[in-house]
Amino acid sequence: MNQASADSPAARASAASLSRAAPALVVGIDAGGTRTRAVLADLGDGRTLGEGTSGPGNALTVPGPVLADHLAEALARAVPEPLRGRVVAVAGGFAGTGHGGQAADEPGRVRAQAALAAALARVGVTAAEVGVHSDIETAFAAAPGHPADGLVLVAGTGAVAARIDARVPAATSGGDGWLLGDDGGGFWIGRAAVRAVLRAADGRSGPTALALTVGRALGLPTEILPPQDYGGTDAAPCHGGTDAAPWSAASRAAYRERLLPAVMDRPPVRLADHAPLVVRAAEEKDAVATRILHEAARRLADTVAALAPRPGEPLVVTGGLLAPDGPLLIPLTERLAPLALAITPVSDGSPGAVALARLDHAI
Repeated sequence: MNQASADSPAARASAASLSRAAPALVVGIDAGGTRTRAVLADLGDGRTLGEGTSGPGNALTVPGPVLADHLAEALARAVPEPLRGRVVAVAGGFAGTGHGGQAADEPGRVRAQAALAAALARVGVTAAEVGVHSDIETAFAAAPGHPADGLVLVAGTGAVAARIDARVPAATSGGDGWLLGDDGGGFWIGRAAVRAVLRAADGRSGPTALALTVGRALGLPTEILPPQDYGGTDAAPCHGGTDAAPWSAASRAAYRERLLPAVMDRPPVRLADHAPLVVRAAEEKDAVATRILHEAARRLADTVAALAPRPGEPLVVTGGLLAPDGPLLIPLTERLAPLALAITPVSDGSPGAVALARLDHAI
């Protein structure tokens, strides 16, 4: 049988023809404070064809080379090597990155662009359109129908809200980072948890189950941790109140001495690691944890209210705290009820990034 070899002119022409006939692809990237997610999708209908995840993607807090590594890892997992030449557009939404209405030299945008360019080159994706967006823009675009106007609230490690006009933020509220803002976000909640256990240990407030779980998470010695049933009620301060298991003064003093350096030895943003502990403690009716979450919801509601929302206006919410089934979704919805907003939770910004990549290619 006389078949053409794989590298014959006829075979090469056939392969080129098949490549031209194959559907074009796009990639959407959601790079947040905790993880980076890349999604491969069909340009025509937006159908997901592959996805990959990696480490944090905040353009301001993750060093450039590390950010490029995380992006390359997520891209390599999402886009099989034979398909990389078919990617025609890439759009990434980055935490810590300014939006499209800001100057081109905004630091977060510059860092994200450099890291994304390096990652794409490393995996061999040569898309004609490569767009860098804020995580606010991609989160809003992730709502069903990919709306162009409305409000968005992102509450993950940080917290920021924005009014969106023609898919670009026209005004923002919050989002000032772990040191100066992000009220109600995961970092804020985790820091509140550590502050609460310090107050419990020195007698400034009542007992809380967080003293045990935070101490364990930070690797404190078992012998200085509070008892298993320490906390859960609004008991009096000092030694744990009448309804709490006793925690000796010597153990409490040793706990404080060990906890402070354990926290200081970690990057500050790692305080956000304790936010899930607060959620679990609140589910078990711990009074201190419940108050922390209620206060977080109040602060997030204030962040939205600062944008002067109008009745009936759409509000897209996302991030680990507000995505579908997120721990603050119900309390936030209750606090915002007087504003009569149409609240839509979305899992993350990757569908919005895919939508923006498709729009970028169509322009």
